[in-house]
Amino acid sequence: MLHLNLLRVLFFYVVLINIAGLAVMGVDKSKAKRHVWRIPEATLFLVSFLGGSIGTWAGMYLFRHKTKHWYFVVGMPLICVFHLGLVTYMFYRIFG
Repeated sequence: MLHLNLLRVLFFYVVLINIAGLAVMGVDKSKAKRHVWRIPEATLFLVSFLGGSIGTWAGMYLFRHKTKHWYFVVGMPLICVFHLGLVTYMFYRIFG
């Protein structure tokens, strides 16, 4: 029962942080177009690292934002692979 509740909480966290990741990429792209204050790149990476890697990675290509910066093109997928590995490890640790 505890594992099921933990999985539910983690699932909702991952969904929300990925929505936030997609949103910050969209907001930053919008701000870039209007030449106003931008969201720092460190913040974009932080949201990604905190679990929003799929959302920020999707936002890069959905909004065509930061796709010319090698550290985003390489960094976002690497963070995503790290998260997938972490989730796989946790799953087998809990249920295996």
